[in-house]
Amino acid sequence: MPWLISFSLDVVHTSPDIQESDWKLFRELHPIAVNRYCQRFLEDVGRVVAAGSKTPHDRYGEIYSLVRQATKQLAQAFDDKRRSTAVVQLAIIHSHGLITDDELSRFSSETREAITQLSHLTKR
Repeated sequence: MPWLISFSLDVVHTSPDIQESDWKLFRELHPIAVNRYCQRFLEDVGRVVAAGSKTPHDRYGEIYSLVRQATKQLAQAFDDKRRSTAVVQLAIIHSHGLITDDELSRFSSETREAITQLSHLTKR
């Protein structure tokens, strides 16, 4: 899954405080981004299922790997939604391309800058 990006929360030991308006926007966009992530995952699984040139066992193995990888990344980006981790989670979500430029522009300039800086760490 080329769209999956690995990121460790250990990279960032402290997270800047998020403004109340940004926190509310994060909570609004969170389920939208989760659904986008899941839709991409299902599309990837569909491509594997449709790959008739592979044996059923090979396709099963590939789907199993996709599920394991996606489960880890889904948890990293979306589980344990807290104000103290919101900026880091937003950076992860942004690095996956799960929020649009329009959505990103709705955050304060401070939060946008932090998201952009942190999301660059994932593109090493």
